Amino acid sequence: MNDNVGSTAKSFFPYVFTLFTFILISNVIGLVPYSFTVTSHLIVTFALALATFIGINLICIREHGINILSLFLPPGSSMALALLLVPIELVSYIFRPISLSVRLFANMMAGHTLLKLIAGFAWTMMLADGGFAIAHTIPLILLVILMFLEFGVAIIQAYVFTILTCIYLNDAINRH
Repeated sequence: MNDNVGSTAKSFFPYVFTLFTFILISNVIGLVPYSFTVTSHLIVTFALALATFIGINLICIREHGINILSLFLPPGSSMALALLLVPIELVSYIFRPISLSVRLFANMMAGHTLLKLIAGFAWTMMLADGGFAIAHTIPLILLVILMFLEFGVAIIQAYVFTILTCIYLNDAINRH
C-alpha cells in the first residue's frame, strides 16, 4: 500500500485489507461444489465498487475541498484544451466503479460457469452407457486443471480490485 497510496496508507489499511479478504473469500467459496459465488453477480460487485468510490470521493473532499475539481483538469492546460479534457476526464472518472465492478463480475462469472458446465458434462458422460462412462475421466481431469486455474484467477481478481482501489485512493489523496 505504501507504493500505491504513499505515507498515509496506514490509515486506510484496515479497509483495503477487509476488501481484499472479502473478495478473496467470496471468490474461493465459489469453487466449493454446490456453493454460491457472490462475486459472480453484478449487483454485489457494483455495490462494493460504488461504496469504495463514494468513500474515496469523501476522502478527496475532506482532503482538498473544492479543489477536487482539479482532478478533471491537468495543471497547465489551456482553456481551449480544458473544454475537451474536462468532459473526457469526468466520464472516465464516473465510469471507474462500473469498470471495477464489471471486471470482477465478468471474470468470476465466466470461470465459474465454465467449471459448472464441464462438471455437468462429465456427470452426464458418467451416467451414459458404454464408452462414455469410461471417457468421463477426460472432462474430470480437465476440471481439476481448471479448478487450479480458477483458484489463481480468484486470487488475481481480488488483488486487481484492491490495487485499483489503492490507485484511486492515491488519486484522491495526491491529486495530479
